[in-house]
Amino acid sequence: MKIISVSDKNEMSKKAAQIILELIKEKPNAVLGLATGGTPEGTYKELVADHQKNETSYCQIHTVNLDEYVGINPEDPNSYHSYMESHFFKYIDLPKDQRFLPDGKNTSVEACVHYDNLIESLGGVDLQLLGIGRNGHIGFNEPGTPLTMGTHVVQLTESTRKANARFFGSLSEVPEQAITMGIGTILKSKKIVLIASGEEKAEAMNRMLHFSVPDDCFPASALVQHPDVTVIADEAALSLIKFSKE
Repeated sequence: MKIISVSDKNEMSKKAAQIILELIKEKPNAVLGLATGGTPEGTYKELVADHQKNETSYCQIHTVNLDEYVGINPEDPNSYHSYMESHFFKYIDLPKDQRFLPDGKNTSVEACVHYDNLIESLGGVDLQLLGIGRNGHIGFNEPGTPLTMGTHVVQLTESTRKANARFFGSLSEVPEQAITMGIGTILKSKKIVLIASGEEKAEAMNRMLHFSVPDDCFPASALVQHPDVTVIADEAALSLIKFSKE
């Protein structure tokens, strides 16, 4: 696991975008695993700025997103379909039939298996972008999720719903379930880039970096078994770490 310490969220976003752009240059038909939420917004902003300035093309790229809320329409402004459209997709030349997100309206076991099969049919994820929740969740894989699990429906914890309430009108409007790539699915990615910013992520980062073996009580600990993980975090998120950083 490589740890890159940066000064602030802006630098974190730039570094993550740089790594993604290096992959696209090397492999123009790469499969990108994408995340949502507040943390990656700056990364998408950097990628859009690059596209507008340097005309980096996404015409051969395929994207697969980590998760979506259950019961929410893709057109709903709080859906992750809408998030991706408003923060990234509408600004780049990525064909609509090359963008994939879980279907929050179809939570059948068959639909979950289909999503994993889809990823496999694309050749697997070349680079998976991740954030980390305060309780260590990655994607919407909450503590206690089996580390080998594929895409599945999950009951969101109260802490996760509270953390996401800022995107909705109130806590009561936050869906109680989501469909998410499983940890087993995430670990099949060839490369993983985890980004973290702010003091509110410091405890989670400290815990994650002290695991030597995975423990399902803290989902992000599964990353210690992956051969190619880069963590990009700002000084605030790494403030509890007591070892040297690069």
